[in-house]
Amino acid sequence: MIDPLEGRFFQAFIAVLEEKSFSRAADKLGYVQSTITTHIQLLEKICGQRLFHRLPREVKPTEAGVKLSKYAYQYIHLSNCIQESMDALDQPHGTVRVRMQESFFLTRMLPFMQRYIKECPEVKLRVEAGFYQDILDGVLDFAVDFGIVPQNPDRHEILFYPLIEENIVFTASPRLALEVKDLGVQVLNGEIFISGGTSCLYHTKASEVLKKSGVQVKDALELASLEMIKQIVSCGKSFALIPEIAIKKELKFGELKVLPFSPKMNFTHGLIVHKDRELTSTAKRFQSQLIDFFSNEEKC
Repeated sequence: MIDPLEGRFFQAFIAVLEEKSFSRAADKLGYVQSTITTHIQLLEKICGQRLFHRLPREVKPTEAGVKLSKYAYQYIHLSNCIQESMDALDQPHGTVRVRMQESFFLTRMLPFMQRYIKECPEVKLRVEAGFYQDILDGVLDFAVDFGIVPQNPDRHEILFYPLIEENIVFTASPRLALEVKDLGVQVLNGEIFISGGTSCLYHTKASEVLKKSGVQVKDALELASLEMIKQIVSCGKSFALIPEIAIKKELKFGELKVLPFSPKMNFTHGLIVHKDRELTSTAKRFQSQLIDFFSNEEKC
C-alpha cells in the first residue's frame, strides 16, 4: 500500500477534512478543485474505502476517513519534522499547534504568548479553542501538538505536565450574592445557571457541587464565551462557575461577587502530549518554555 502513496494526497485529505469543502481545500492549497478531487479519488482507490460523504453543503468523513485522519496527521507531521531537521537555521521556525479552553487562554496564556511570539517570530503558533474532550481528542488523533486541560486525563497514551492550580468559584451579581448570604444557597433554585455546556468540566463540577448543596437547577444556559458569561451574570438573575482569576477586575470594582460554597474548588491545569508524537525541536522548545514560564508563575 505504501508505494503508491504521496504526501500531496494526505495534504489534500487534511485540507478537505478541516475545510469541509473541496473548493475551500483547493483555495487553501493553491490548487484547482479538480486536482483536489483527483487526489482524494486516488487516495480512496489506494485505501479501498470511500473517505468522504459528499453532502449538499459540505463534506464529512466516513468511518474510514475518521480512522485515516490520525495517520494522515502523523504523516504530515513527520514530513515537517524531517524538513526542520534538515534545515540549518538557528532561529526556531515551523508550526506549533496547541488547543486549550478559551478561559485559560484569556486568563493565563496570553502573557506567555506575547513573550513567545516576540522571542520566536519565525514560529507559526496556531492556538485553537475547545472544551476538555475536544482538546483530548485533538491530542489523541495527532491533530495538534499539545493540549492544555483542567485535569490529568490519566490515559496511558497521554503525558501530562502540571502547569498551574486554578481556583474555581461560583459567581453572581451583588444583588443575588446578598440574597444567597441572607437566605442561603436555596435561593439559587429559581435562578439560571450559566456554563460553557455539558462538555465543559466546569459544568460537570458545578452540577456535582450544586446537587450536594440541595440546589436543583431548572434552567441552564450554555455560552461558549467567557466574556458573555460574565456580562450576563452581572445583569442579575443568573450565576456561573468560572476561574476566580477571570473575574479579578469585576471583584475589585464590586461588579460581581463570589458565592459562599465550600470547600474551595480547584483544577490543576496541565500540558498534554501524545506519548508517541515525534515533536519537532521547535515544539520541544515551546514545551520547555511553557513549563518554565508557569513554574516561575507559581513561585511568584
